[in-house]
Amino acid sequence: MNLSTLDRQRAVFDERSSSHRFVADLLKQADIVINGHRPWDIQLKAPGVIDSALSRGNLGLGESYMNGDWDAKSLDQFFYRLMRAQLHQRIRPTQLVYHSLRARLLNRQSAKRAWEVGEKHYDLGNEFYAAMLDKRMTYTCGYWKDVDSLDDAQEAKLDLICRKLGLQPGMRVLDIGCGWGSFMAYAAEHYGVECVGLTISREQAEFGQRLMRSGLPVEFRLRDYRDETEQFDRIVSIGMFEHVGHKNYRQYMEVASRCLKDDGLFLLHTIGKNLSATASDPWIDKYIFPNGELPTLGQVIEASESLFVVEDVHNFGADYDKTLMAWHANFDANWPNFRDRFDDTFYRMWRYYLLSCAGAFRAREIQLWQFVLSKKGVVDGYERVS
Repeated sequence: MNLSTLDRQRAVFDERSSSHRFVADLLKQADIVINGHRPWDIQLKAPGVIDSALSRGNLGLGESYMNGDWDAKSLDQFFYRLMRAQLHQRIRPTQLVYHSLRARLLNRQSAKRAWEVGEKHYDLGNEFYAAMLDKRMTYTCGYWKDVDSLDDAQEAKLDLICRKLGLQPGMRVLDIGCGWGSFMAYAAEHYGVECVGLTISREQAEFGQRLMRSGLPVEFRLRDYRDETEQFDRIVSIGMFEHVGHKNYRQYMEVASRCLKDDGLFLLHTIGKNLSATASDPWIDKYIFPNGELPTLGQVIEASESLFVVEDVHNFGADYDKTLMAWHANFDANWPNFRDRFDDTFYRMWRYYLLSCAGAFRAREIQLWQFVLSKKGVVDGYERVS
């Protein structure tokens, strides 16, 4: 290593360097101090963090965190302050131009590529997710109205969906992106319906065989949603639309319309974003949900045009903050059981994922919407339940 390289590295910690001054001034607007003493202050532990964040955005910031180059005692508070002050919108990393163009121009959620997220994310192992999630293994936002535990919040969400759909005994329900079957099991147990679930995760499909053997009227199909043709009384899709991609939104709605009886209801539960002119987060795309994409409210409504009547839209995105914090508490408490299987880089990656997302929902930078859709409009109107 030559002297000029050493000098450049030292400059990262030098308050006189232009990049340090720029970022320090920017962070002050969010009440964050470099190497400060509060839980949300960023602590630099190695050179290169600031320049990596400026040039590569959250991809650079996340990777340097995974490497242990910086930390914050309360990562969720750090991201809440960062996003509430909308500092991420003030930096346009030039190295991410290709990522943005690729997301806009290519269909990264084609039928061929759809299986990638199942293999990379959902197939980490059922034991891993059982340790992090609630007792029903519900990997979507809980509904925290009048409850104070993760188990109760998830059950409240499942019951809310059943009531919004007006489930009745004997109905057949399609669950697009059924996960580990928590909704199907709950709906079958409490509302007497039969359920068919679609998943692209082999681990989830294998787990589903246990539910099927238990005698519940539920069926897991290892199948891409585009290949489903059967008609159902009701359709639900909870936390799957984030993997569809804007080039496939219309086709997704056409499939849902094709599979729903004329007098049926379709509940779509999805995370969403506020701004349409934004690409998928590059760090999340690379390390957590490959090919994922958050829709805007307008994109969902436009995709459903002429196929569905939007009967109801319910936003309870703030509840995802509580859900993610509960998942992180479980993940952290159970980490010793998985340390031999995953390394410390995985631990920091997963911690960054859960806590940065909690901060984003807390800042209301991203939302959680539930849409209730009908094909022809509910005669006399749809009555919202809560």
